[in-house]
Amino acid sequence: MAERTRTIAVVTAGLSQPSSTRMLADRLAQATSARLAEKGIPTEVKIFELRDVALDVMNNMLTGFPSPKLDAVIEAVTGADGLIAVTPIFTTSASGLFKSFFDVIDNRSLTDMPTVIAATAGTARHSLALDYAIRPMFTYLHAVVATTAVFAAAEDWGSGADTVKTLPDRIDRAAGELAALIAASDRSDSVRDPFTIDASFSPTGGFQPSI
Repeated sequence: MAERTRTIAVVTAGLSQPSSTRMLADRLAQATSARLAEKGIPTEVKIFELRDVALDVMNNMLTGFPSPKLDAVIEAVTGADGLIAVTPIFTTSASGLFKSFFDVIDNRSLTDMPTVIAATAGTARHSLALDYAIRPMFTYLHAVVATTAVFAAAEDWGSGADTVKTLPDRIDRAAGELAALIAASDRSDSVRDPFTIDASFSPTGGFQPSI
Protein backbone atom coordinates (compact mmCIF):
# COMPACT_ATOMS: atom_id res chain seq x y z
CA MET A 1 0.00 0.00 0.00
CA ALA A 2 1.44 3.35 -1.07
CA GLU A 3 2.16 5.89 1.63
CA ARG A 4 -0.06 8.96 1.75
CA THR A 5 1.64 12.17 0.64
CA ARG A 6 2.39 14.37 3.64
CA THR A 7 2.09 18.13 3.37
CA ILE A 8 4.69 20.33 5.06
CA ALA A 9 3.73 23.97 5.59
CA VAL A 10 6.64 26.38 5.81
CA VAL A 11 5.93 29.75 7.40
CA THR A 12 8.72 32.29 7.05
CA ALA A 13 8.67 35.85 8.32
CA GLY A 14 11.69 37.28 6.53
CA LEU A 15 11.16 40.87 5.43
CA SER A 16 13.63 41.12 2.57
CA GLN A 17 14.10 39.24 -0.68
CA PRO A 18 16.21 37.21 -0.57
CA SER A 19 16.46 36.71 3.19
CA SER A 20 18.48 34.43 5.44
CA THR A 21 15.18 33.50 7.11
CA ARG A 22 13.78 32.13 3.85
CA MET A 23 17.10 30.42 3.13
CA LEU A 24 16.96 28.62 6.47
CA ALA A 25 13.31 27.68 5.89
CA ASP A 26 14.15 26.20 2.47
CA ARG A 27 17.01 24.12 3.85
CA LEU A 28 14.85 22.75 6.66
CA ALA A 29 12.10 21.85 4.20
CA GLN A 30 14.54 20.11 1.84
CA ALA A 31 16.15 18.16 4.66
CA THR A 32 12.81 17.08 6.12
CA SER A 33 11.52 15.96 2.72
CA ALA A 34 14.71 13.95 2.23
CA ARG A 35 14.32 12.26 5.62
CA LEU A 36 10.70 11.35 4.86
CA ALA A 37 11.72 10.05 1.44
CA GLU A 38 14.11 7.68 3.23
CA LYS A 39 11.03 6.29 4.99
CA GLY A 40 9.22 5.92 1.67
CA ILE A 41 6.89 8.83 2.41
CA PRO A 42 6.28 11.37 -0.38
CA THR A 43 5.91 15.01 0.55
CA GLU A 44 4.47 18.25 -0.74
CA VAL A 45 6.03 21.45 0.57
CA LYS A 46 3.99 24.65 0.69
CA ILE A 47 5.92 27.83 1.51
CA PHE A 48 4.21 30.93 2.85
CA GLU A 49 6.06 34.25 3.02
CA LEU A 50 4.24 36.29 5.66
CA ARG A 51 5.42 39.52 4.04
CA ASP A 52 2.95 38.73 1.25
CA VAL A 53 -0.01 38.82 3.66
CA ALA A 54 1.29 41.44 6.12
CA LEU A 55 -1.54 43.90 5.48
CA ASP A 56 -4.08 41.10 5.63
CA VAL A 57 -2.77 40.02 9.03
CA MET A 58 -2.99 43.56 10.38
CA ASN A 59 -6.54 44.02 9.03
CA ASN A 60 -7.53 40.72 10.62
CA MET A 61 -6.24 41.94 13.98
CA LEU A 62 -8.26 45.16 13.63
CA THR A 63 -11.49 43.67 12.28
CA GLY A 64 -11.45 40.12 13.57
CA PHE A 65 -12.00 38.70 10.08
CA PRO A 66 -9.41 37.27 7.64
CA SER A 67 -9.36 38.28 3.99
CA PRO A 68 -9.88 35.45 1.47
CA LYS A 69 -6.13 35.54 0.77
CA LEU A 70 -5.19 35.21 4.44
CA ASP A 71 -7.91 32.64 5.07
CA ALA A 72 -6.43 30.43 2.35
CA VAL A 73 -2.99 30.65 3.99
CA ILE A 74 -4.39 29.84 7.44
CA GLU A 75 -6.35 26.88 6.08
CA ALA A 76 -3.28 25.49 4.32
CA VAL A 77 -1.05 25.91 7.38
CA THR A 78 -3.47 24.46 9.91
CA GLY A 79 -4.39 21.58 7.60
CA ALA A 80 -0.80 20.48 6.96
CA ASP A 81 0.83 17.35 8.35
CA GLY A 82 3.85 19.25 9.63
CA LEU A 83 4.99 22.81 10.18
CA ILE A 84 8.33 24.59 9.82
CA ALA A 85 8.13 28.05 11.39
CA VAL A 86 11.03 30.45 10.90
CA THR A 87 11.35 34.04 12.09
CA PRO A 88 14.02 36.72 12.33
CA ILE A 89 14.72 37.86 15.87
CA PHE A 90 13.99 41.50 16.65
CA THR A 91 14.49 42.98 20.13
CA THR A 92 15.06 39.55 21.71
CA SER A 93 11.86 37.99 20.34
CA ALA A 94 10.08 36.85 17.19
CA SER A 95 9.17 39.47 14.64
CA GLY A 96 5.86 41.24 15.13
CA LEU A 97 4.56 39.87 11.82
CA PHE A 98 5.37 36.29 12.83
CA LYS A 99 3.72 36.66 16.23
CA SER A 100 0.68 38.44 14.76
CA PHE A 101 0.08 35.67 12.22
CA PHE A 102 -0.08 33.04 14.93
CA ASP A 103 -2.21 35.38 17.06
CA VAL A 104 -4.97 35.52 14.46
CA ILE A 105 -5.35 31.76 13.96
CA ASP A 106 -7.61 29.81 16.29
CA ASN A 107 -5.58 28.63 19.28
CA ARG A 108 -6.79 25.05 18.82
CA SER A 109 -6.00 24.73 15.13
CA LEU A 110 -2.38 23.61 15.60
CA THR A 111 -3.18 20.94 18.18
CA ASP A 112 -0.81 17.95 17.78
CA MET A 113 0.91 19.60 14.80
CA PRO A 114 4.49 18.26 14.37
CA THR A 115 6.56 21.45 14.34
CA VAL A 116 10.12 22.65 14.03
CA ILE A 117 10.94 26.19 15.12
CA ALA A 118 13.87 28.16 13.76
CA ALA A 119 15.19 31.69 13.81
CA THR A 120 17.82 33.98 12.33
CA ALA A 121 19.65 37.00 13.70
CA GLY A 122 22.87 38.92 13.32
CA THR A 123 24.66 37.33 16.26
CA ALA A 124 24.42 34.12 18.29
CA ARG A 125 23.52 36.04 21.47
CA HIS A 126 19.89 36.05 20.26
CA SER A 127 19.64 32.26 20.08
CA LEU A 128 17.96 31.92 23.49
CA ALA A 129 14.86 33.62 22.08
CA LEU A 130 13.87 30.30 20.51
CA ASP A 131 13.41 28.66 23.90
CA TYR A 132 12.15 31.53 26.03
CA ALA A 133 9.88 33.27 23.51
CA ILE A 134 9.02 31.08 20.52
CA ARG A 135 8.79 27.56 21.95
CA PRO A 136 6.33 28.64 24.69
CA MET A 137 4.05 30.17 22.04
CA PHE A 138 3.79 26.90 20.12
CA THR A 139 3.38 24.96 23.33
CA TYR A 140 0.43 27.23 24.14
CA LEU A 141 -0.99 26.42 20.69
CA HIS A 142 -0.70 22.69 21.58
CA ALA A 143 1.73 21.92 18.76
CA VAL A 144 4.19 19.03 19.15
CA VAL A 145 7.50 20.89 18.93
CA ALA A 146 10.67 19.02 17.99
CA THR A 147 13.36 19.04 20.65
CA THR A 148 15.93 20.60 18.34
CA ALA A 149 15.36 24.23 17.40
CA VAL A 150 17.59 25.74 14.73
CA PHE A 151 19.22 29.14 15.08
CA ALA A 152 21.36 30.70 12.36
CA ALA A 153 23.51 33.76 13.00
CA ALA A 154 25.18 35.72 10.22
CA GLU A 155 28.47 33.86 10.68
CA ASP A 156 26.76 30.48 10.20
CA TRP A 157 26.33 31.22 6.50
CA GLY A 158 30.05 31.81 5.99
CA SER A 159 32.99 29.47 5.62
CA GLY A 160 34.04 29.92 9.23
CA ALA A 161 31.08 28.13 10.82
CA ASP A 162 31.68 26.72 14.32
CA THR A 163 33.43 23.38 14.43
CA VAL A 164 31.41 21.95 17.32
CA LYS A 165 27.98 21.84 15.69
CA THR A 166 27.65 23.43 12.27
CA LEU A 167 24.42 24.77 10.84
CA PRO A 168 24.00 21.82 8.41
CA ASP A 169 24.31 19.43 11.36
CA ARG A 170 21.61 21.28 13.30
CA ILE A 171 19.34 21.38 10.27
CA ASP A 172 19.76 17.66 9.67
CA ARG A 173 19.05 16.81 13.30
CA ALA A 174 15.90 18.96 13.42
CA ALA A 175 14.73 17.55 10.09
CA GLY A 176 15.16 14.01 11.35
CA GLU A 177 13.09 14.77 14.44
CA LEU A 178 10.34 16.47 12.41
CA ALA A 179 10.24 13.64 9.88
CA ALA A 180 9.82 11.10 12.70
CA LEU A 181 7.01 13.15 14.26
CA ILE A 182 5.21 13.50 10.92
CA ALA A 183 5.57 9.79 10.10
CA ALA A 184 4.12 8.81 13.48
CA SER A 185 1.36 11.42 13.57
CA ASP A 186 -2.29 10.58 12.98
CA ARG A 187 -3.27 14.24 13.15
CA SER A 188 -4.74 14.30 9.64
CA ASP A 189 -7.34 11.75 10.73
CA SER A 190 -8.58 14.00 13.50
CA VAL A 191 -8.21 17.50 12.06
CA ARG A 192 -11.51 19.31 12.15
CA ASP A 193 -12.67 22.87 11.75
CA PRO A 194 -12.59 24.36 15.29
CA PHE A 195 -15.74 26.33 14.43
CA THR A 196 -17.73 23.29 13.27
CA ILE A 197 -20.87 22.84 15.35
CA ASP A 198 -20.97 19.49 17.09
CA ALA A 199 -23.51 17.05 15.66
CA SER A 200 -25.21 16.80 19.05
CA PHE A 201 -25.94 20.53 19.11
CA SER A 202 -29.63 21.46 19.02
CA PRO A 203 -30.66 24.99 18.00
CA THR A 204 -33.61 24.71 20.38
CA GLY A 205 -31.35 23.81 23.29
CA GLY A 206 -31.14 20.66 25.34
CA PHE A 207 -32.74 22.01 28.51
CA GLN A 208 -35.66 19.96 29.76
CA PRO A 209 -37.78 21.81 32.34
CA SER A 210 -38.87 19.88 35.35
CA ILE A 211 -42.59 19.33 35.83
